[in-house]
Amino acid sequence: MVLEEIKTSLIMWFSYALIPCLFVACLSPLVPDGVAVLPAPQNLSVQSVNMKHVLTWSPVIVPEGVTHYSVEYQGEYESLYMSHIWIPSSWCSATQRPECDITEDVTATVSYSLRVRATLGSLTSAWSTLKHRFNQNSTILTPPRMEITMDGFHLLIKLEDLGPHFEFFVSYWRREPGAKEHVKVVRPGVLPVYLEMVEPGVAYCVKARTFVKAIGRHSAFSQPECVKVQGEALPLALALFAFVGFVLILVVALLSVWKMGRLLRHSCCPVVMLPDTLKITNSPQKLISCRKEEVEACVTSGLSSEGLLKAWI
Repeated sequence: MVLEEIKTSLIMWFSYALIPCLFVACLSPLVPDGVAVLPAPQNLSVQSVNMKHVLTWSPVIVPEGVTHYSVEYQGEYESLYMSHIWIPSSWCSATQRPECDITEDVTATVSYSLRVRATLGSLTSAWSTLKHRFNQNSTILTPPRMEITMDGFHLLIKLEDLGPHFEFFVSYWRREPGAKEHVKVVRPGVLPVYLEMVEPGVAYCVKARTFVKAIGRHSAFSQPECVKVQGEALPLALALFAFVGFVLILVVALLSVWKMGRLLRHSCCPVVMLPDTLKITNSPQKLISCRKEEVEACVTSGLSSEGLLKAWI
């Protein structure tokens, strides 16, 4: 009987002694003791697709309160010359979500270190750093989504807007054996895209890929998409007739221009034709000699006439 009472007393004593210890152990993450009192975020990784970079981590679970996270980064320059300086992310200074869009922070084509920590009120965890430095050159480039429509007799291509870093190479061709493939380069902001005029009744195929000049890489081509232009193709005879008509119209136009030019030239600057009596056919010296002989002949004739008159009188 005495032993049972002693045993019961010991059990109760140990129970009362352990309860405070368990209470302190449960609340130990919430009690500051000069060291990190919150567990640091784990499993840091960067998901980078089409130049969009998102840092993710496993959330810190705390029974009470809402945990916030802060993200900092360190570029190659800071790492080499100012290793003690970390730059706070402009978008994730106190976020509740276990992720951070760092696209606007890591804009250079250099390696970056990234770290994150958790806070709960005045309590702070240790920094957790990304194991491998991140470089945006490693981003995954995917083929762009596109939509092909008709706008009159033009192919209209609507491409996915991926941002100012992206150019597009659009290839298109007639869906027939041996058709030539044409390539059109589309600069950022020039969307949608109008391709060449198409023929009725002919099918055309289009594919596209992206190119990022900042990192010197391009994506794979998208799957070709084909569309058939509504209407019937022009018969060969009709096409030949149209060509001959065009050539005839061109010849008539050229002849008309030539004729009008001649008329304008004669109207503005006419050619004056001299009568035959005013044309000089002999040399000036010969003409002078001829005139002299004619004068002498006239004088001689006059004298002869005067002598006959006197004799008659």
